[in-house]
Amino acid sequence: MIFDWPVNPVEEEVSSSLSFPGALMPFYPVMPPVATLGCAEDAAPGLLGQAGVVAVRVADLACPARQGLGRDGRTALTAAGAGRIRSGDLVVWLKPVAGAPAVVRHRDGRVQAAGHPADHARLGVAEERLDELCGMPGVIDEIARSAVLGGRVKGVARRAMSPALAIRFTVLMTLIPDAGYPEVMETLLGDLVLVPWQRPYRVPTAAVACIWREALGPVSLEQLRDLALAGVDGEHRGHDYRAVTVGDLEAGSIDGSLIRVPDSPANRAAFGSAGTADDSSPFPQLRELRISAASTRATFGVVTGPAGAGGGRDKGEAEQVLLDKALKDYGYLFTPWRQQ
Repeated sequence: MIFDWPVNPVEEEVSSSLSFPGALMPFYPVMPPVATLGCAEDAAPGLLGQAGVVAVRVADLACPARQGLGRDGRTALTAAGAGRIRSGDLVVWLKPVAGAPAVVRHRDGRVQAAGHPADHARLGVAEERLDELCGMPGVIDEIARSAVLGGRVKGVARRAMSPALAIRFTVLMTLIPDAGYPEVMETLLGDLVLVPWQRPYRVPTAAVACIWREALGPVSLEQLRDLALAGVDGEHRGHDYRAVTVGDLEAGSIDGSLIRVPDSPANRAAFGSAGTADDSSPFPQLRELRISAASTRATFGVVTGPAGAGGGRDKGEAEQVLLDKALKDYGYLFTPWRQQ
């Protein structure tokens, strides 16, 4: 397992660069789903997913490299013979970032992660919702497997990006539209760039992102769109207003609102105003009573009348008049006992 050390100054520097509106959050789960692990079959990954944080005594942390941090400093620390934690021990609290097989460099002992950050980047809750709508776990990865790349991306060599990462990058652009390409990419990859991968990795630049979007083309994203829209259509068909019923009547709600009208003697006489007993409000107001569907908020009916004060009326009387009018004009929307 690869962990993020919360006090790493490098991480603090990266996090500060992501502090634009709506983007200061990781878009991959704290513990990636089993599909992204590709490692142990024991219960440890499940425990990590439940706990979310790992505690290791500082005294048990060690560098596996024989000299310093190794040739290029790209190694993870290891927990050497983790002893039992006791009260008062100095403990470092670690957040899981990714689960990947270890690669041990026998020349100097460095411990690195096999694989590629693109295999672990996810859109978090947004991707979980996409999977539910499309009825297909890992729908983005499934679409990416059949993607045909064009343009300037050629061959099968592993690069800074992958078709799946390009799809997620494009989707994420719609969730944080005020961010530029670099900010979107940094948000998508998050702390994954801090992991000492087997091959050195840098966040793809805006130019690289543009090249991959062009190479990916519209087909993969159109497939994702069509699957998502089909899922939305299915939900609407199964959960529209016809599914929210009481007996043979649709469940709805009634709510009132005030609408300002031009200040003229005729309007004050006809509608009055609300909020002042002496009708000294700056504007006369029309009171509206709207009857809406419980689930879709579609309007079943609207009745209007005076707001209240003025012309010998008060607020309570104005509201009762509108309710009586709604029961009379839209009696079929109400239960029989309310019509009596």
